[in-house]
Amino acid sequence: MDKNFYITTPIYYPSGKPHMGHAYSSIIADFFARFKLIDDYNVHFLTGTDEHGLKIQRSAEKAGQKPKEFCDQISQTFKDLSKTLNLSNTDFIRTTEDRHKKTVQHLWSLLEKNDDIYLSNYSGWYSVSDEAFYNDDEIEEIEGKKIAKSSKSTVEWIEEESYFFRLSKWQKPLLEFYKNNPDFILPESRKNEVISFVKSGLKDLSVSRKTFTWGIPVPNNDKHIIYVWLDALTNYLSALNYPDTNNELFKKFWPATIHLIGKDILRFHAVYWPAFLLAAKIELPKKVYGHGWILSGEEKMSKSKGNILDPLKIIKEYGLDPLRYYLVKEVSFGNDGNISQDRLEDCINSDLANNYGNLCQRVIAFAIKNCDGKIPAKIHFQSDDLKILNKFQENLDTIRSKIDEQNINFYIDFIVNSLFEANKYFNDQEPWKKKDNLIRLNTIVYTALEIVRKISFLLYPIIPETSLKALKIFNLSEKDIKLKTISNNEFIIKGNMINKIDILIKKIEKKDD
Repeated sequence: MDKNFYITTPIYYPSGKPHMGHAYSSIIADFFARFKLIDDYNVHFLTGTDEHGLKIQRSAEKAGQKPKEFCDQISQTFKDLSKTLNLSNTDFIRTTEDRHKKTVQHLWSLLEKNDDIYLSNYSGWYSVSDEAFYNDDEIEEIEGKKIAKSSKSTVEWIEEESYFFRLSKWQKPLLEFYKNNPDFILPESRKNEVISFVKSGLKDLSVSRKTFTWGIPVPNNDKHIIYVWLDALTNYLSALNYPDTNNELFKKFWPATIHLIGKDILRFHAVYWPAFLLAAKIELPKKVYGHGWILSGEEKMSKSKGNILDPLKIIKEYGLDPLRYYLVKEVSFGNDGNISQDRLEDCINSDLANNYGNLCQRVIAFAIKNCDGKIPAKIHFQSDDLKILNKFQENLDTIRSKIDEQNINFYIDFIVNSLFEANKYFNDQEPWKKKDNLIRLNTIVYTALEIVRKISFLLYPIIPETSLKALKIFNLSEKDIKLKTISNNEFIIKGNMINKIDILIKKIEKKDD
């Protein structure tokens, strides 16, 4: 079985500081990457910054800086965010790097050699904010301004000499590919949207610009700059040192397992990108997943609207793991979601502090007092113990398959239900009434400790710092977290000392209305 997993976030456009939408994409990608890591996969997790185009050039000019200096500064904030979010990414790519430029120009040359690129003239609507071209039926006029219906960004009319990619040529091959690979675009609603767009007819795509200079020059014609999306999408290959297809990274990880993106850039990833790859005779990625937006009120966050939610402020007030947990649990994956202070505080108090934190503390406290501070050695499982322990083994294959379907909701529901059942088990078994039956008392304690261990392993991809704190109870570290061991009902070592731990998650004192 292929045990290689290559996941990518969008590469972020550093024209402004990071916001909650960037954090969400990155945290969800990190969740999948960490899950695969503990399931013994070789994981390559890529994120980075997309640093070319007219929007960047104008932002740099406004800041009184050269584009590269501007990008160096802003890109660093995204690198810093990766550390702040505790991402497990194995690479961070910048489109201003030489390795990327080399790959982009090679891909261009391939497309040109295969007669999929030609020189002509472009006239049409262009959004600098989106770095995207729009057809007449995708434009509307509001208060005398022409804007794109989908993004609400201002568009301007452009006429210039341009290279074109023969996108129209790939309409039928794309539809055939979607048909033969039904899971290539998810969720289902997004797939239907893409297929409808492609069926309506594809026009050849302008893939170069002459009106600005900040970008990668077209090979053998440096008057033209390669269109920012052809440039940006290629990062998924340049991070694997393509065109050297014999290097270990490329051989292991291409085709990509999943491109995780926001729904607003689905067309670029599900239409243009596969068309470029088909034309270049490069194998296509296995999946593109277009998740929803993190909204500010009812609107998508944007710098121009001034409704940016700063993840750093929320992390400073509530902590990183609570934010990670909230975004995984409360935003139904694939749909839009927003940050609610009340719901965030409820998550912290109910799920993390009460159901998880208190379970750990009360089981440890009881074990220290009644089992000499050790993991009980003499135990004998009964049906009630095995019923709750075996649930993990019985669901392991389902958990794996649901993750491969990006069904995060199943995963988090399984954990929440397991926490509820664990607390109920400890209450119902009443070990404090079993002091005259030490085997039974020991078995209840051992079972409860094993459940804490299993749940902590499953929580690791969501709240890694907190789960590792909990695992100090057993002197377990990151390297010990293996998904397959949740099937083992006697993993923790009998007779070992139990360690006290600090409070895992502090409850939030909710302010009265």
